[in-house]
Amino acid sequence: MLQALAHRGPHGDAFISRPNLAMATNRLAIRGVDQHQPPLLEYEAGVIVACNGEIDNHQELRRSLADAGHDIPQTTDVAVLAPLYLEKGLSFLEHVQGVFALALWDGRHQRLVLARDRAGERHLYYAVIGQTVYFASELAALVKACKPDIEIDTEGLAHYLRSGYCPAPNSPLKHIHKVSPGEMIVIDPAGIRRVRYWDFPTEKATTVPPLRSFDPIFREAVRRQSDIDVDYGVLLSGGIDSALMTAVARSVRPEKPLSAYCIRFAEESFDEGQHAAQLAGQLGCNFIEVNVSAQDVPRTLRELIRANGEPLADPAWIPLSLVTKRASQDVRLLLAGEGADELFGGYPTYLGARWASHYANLAPPVKALAQRAIEALPTSDKKVTLSFLLKRFIRGQELDGLARHMLWTASIPPLWQHKLGIKPPIDDTRHDATRLIDTIQRYDFDHSLPDALMAKADRGAMLHGVEIRAPFLDQSVIEFAATLPVEARVRGLTTKVFLKRYALDYLPKDVVTRRKRGLSVPLAAWLRGPLREWAQAHLASGELAAVGIDTRVAQALFAEHQARISDHARAIWTLVVLSEWLQWLNSERVAVAVKEEQVLVRQS
Repeated sequence: MLQALAHRGPHGDAFISRPNLAMATNRLAIRGVDQHQPPLLEYEAGVIVACNGEIDNHQELRRSLADAGHDIPQTTDVAVLAPLYLEKGLSFLEHVQGVFALALWDGRHQRLVLARDRAGERHLYYAVIGQTVYFASELAALVKACKPDIEIDTEGLAHYLRSGYCPAPNSPLKHIHKVSPGEMIVIDPAGIRRVRYWDFPTEKATTVPPLRSFDPIFREAVRRQSDIDVDYGVLLSGGIDSALMTAVARSVRPEKPLSAYCIRFAEESFDEGQHAAQLAGQLGCNFIEVNVSAQDVPRTLRELIRANGEPLADPAWIPLSLVTKRASQDVRLLLAGEGADELFGGYPTYLGARWASHYANLAPPVKALAQRAIEALPTSDKKVTLSFLLKRFIRGQELDGLARHMLWTASIPPLWQHKLGIKPPIDDTRHDATRLIDTIQRYDFDHSLPDALMAKADRGAMLHGVEIRAPFLDQSVIEFAATLPVEARVRGLTTKVFLKRYALDYLPKDVVTRRKRGLSVPLAAWLRGPLREWAQAHLASGELAAVGIDTRVAQALFAEHQARISDHARAIWTLVVLSEWLQWLNSERVAVAVKEEQVLVRQS
């Protein structure tokens, strides 16, 4: 299992074996780089902690624990966790700030605690098979340990096909589960308990807070997350989120050299490199661009799946991995702008949710006319076109607000899931219709942010020994944004109202008002061109048929895309990634079968 995770920590490892316990970690050195301090420590009273991540308030915790009589000789940030647990018990995580996936073993009570940070920036899987508990940061490591019990989970598969990822606590395999963000799994002789140690705040302010009240919060978040002993860089696009984060990072640490890494495409509507390069020059950053083409896709996808062991159907996983591979030559940590859209209201679907009720109140003949006109708009290979957004908008108008949002963001809509032979997952979408924006932002924060966007960042970057941190997901920023009234997030045709006003103190107006584009890949065109034969072979694979997918329907979906009847790029990509993952899973099964046969031969 440790070998399967070797890419996550090239700077040493550690192993502890005790009665009823074996625990191991790799180390990526961010702090204390001159010391051999793998994040696996044994404290007094038989408490052992392994941690993947960073404890940002470890200095404050160290001082308070010293006052309580705890001697902590190690300087690593992880060293505060065991004494904090001894001091606070199971409430210890309420006092911890940072990003982490951790395992704590309390030998006194034969208790294992597994926990994940509040926003789910780090990931943790576990399996309970017989009397044994397995846990790891990536699914591939658990597959190594649990091979005899590997079996596809049909519910997890349905969630993946709908959303392009498996939301916690699901995984695509039976017996294997994810720890949810802000959650502890407590396993002891009494059984298994899921415990929430943090929840997203729900109280909203009645007035919009002044801009000056947010500035020290965000600056401190950037300062805290960049308080490391090695050089760091930023992921910079042409958008407001990464631009604001970069500007604040330059302001907080003007003496530090800062490199800005940018993904570039030859396809003009997808390329933001020109805007990013201009901004990097204005902020005094060293600008490094990484060009991504269709030829990079098959090899990179295969590498990611085989290293991480879980399907993830975000096409941006490919360029993210490639840009962090280049960054790994210079830095071990990158700051990124993830989380701003979910917290401050940045997605076009939030505008759609605000305007859907107005559309629903139109006279039926007017709606019918609008629908025919929108459906007749030609399919475009350009990035996030108006026709693409309008076609999404008119779908699911008969559904409630949350169900409609889930349809709009689906990788494969329910109609096509049924055609493919997969029963779509059933969701409880009951909610307060008067708080729809709050509901869908919370849904995105709880699901797609941790288990898609942050999974993409963590797995894509850590494959190359690079950690990605998101200052917008600092606890203090989350809790500030959670109080903003809806008019400070989405108003009229404007998204991220408060954040854009705040950003004007750091960025030129044209950067702040530029239309949102996000990191997208020219997948629709690539699937009609250089990736056509590769994708078609995946769609016809026996692996898809073996899990119940009608490959004839998959080929029909592909044919519609080729004929430009509809843009099915996301659905096709979701099936291609699944096919690639199933090929890897089958290779693991073959490997264990061969090993078992070799053992039998030796025994005979």
